[in-house]
Amino acid sequence: MLRWASIGRWFPLVSAALVLFAAAPAFAHAAEDNPAFTTVPELAEGFHLLYTLHFPEARQVFQNWASAHPDQPFGQVALAASYLFEELYRQNVLSSDFFLDEKRFLHGIDGKPDPGRMASFREALGRARELAKARMRQTPKDSEALFALAMASGMESDADAILEKKQLDGLKRMKEANEFAKQLLVQHPDADDAYVALGAANYIIGSLNPGYRALLWFGGIHGDKKLGMEQLTKTAEGGRYLKPFAKILLALSARREKQNALAQKLLLELTQEFPANPLFAAEYAKAMGRQIPAELRP
Repeated sequence: MLRWASIGRWFPLVSAALVLFAAAPAFAHAAEDNPAFTTVPELAEGFHLLYTLHFPEARQVFQNWASAHPDQPFGQVALAASYLFEELYRQNVLSSDFFLDEKRFLHGIDGKPDPGRMASFREALGRARELAKARMRQTPKDSEALFALAMASGMESDADAILEKKQLDGLKRMKEANEFAKQLLVQHPDADDAYVALGAANYIIGSLNPGYRALLWFGGIHGDKKLGMEQLTKTAEGGRYLKPFAKILLALSARREKQNALAQKLLLELTQEFPANPLFAAEYAKAMGRQIPAELRP
């Protein structure tokens, strides 16, 4: 009989989008009251720096905003995301080399993540959760708090499963992230970026063999590759701060499914939007079957 412990090694990539998503509906409140749902110029600048791989500069922007808004969990969410995104980038996770390598896709990175970066990541996660729970004590279904808690669980799921290879812990956190995201979507079904968490989880679990998917199903965790890509598409088309993140995930999933035209389209868009990011340009070259210039190689 299959046991939960036996499936842990089959689930390292809980979803790169469980790492990063930001919901999209507009509200009547000021932007600083709902930063997860409205565009705050300073935060938009920080995420742009993140996508151009200026990690310390992005963190400084996020830290400044968080200091100016000490009761908002989104600042800490963004700060945690910057550490995780940097580690995923430096470990070459957000690439076709990782996604198309079945061993790494199902088992996680080779080696270990940077301990200092991971410690800073978890500290920011803890602060985000504290602030979110404080909001929920006042308003039990506060949308900003639900967003922050979904983000925290999703990012921790990625860190556990992909970077630290604690796949069972990653599964538990992934389930938490899905529950928070679903609660958020009940309130705001047009929050397209929330679908990145659901879509990535659906795709990754749907990539497992039928026996393991059946075992996860009994644990309340479901997967469907086609549905997952449809949900990622919602974020890639209607997302806000982290719309590009959904695009890279969808493009890499399309490479796995041999949907080359879709992958090429998305990677070209990313290359044009972020010409300073060599990752996007290199992945576009690979999708087009071209040789990667030396300056674009990791």
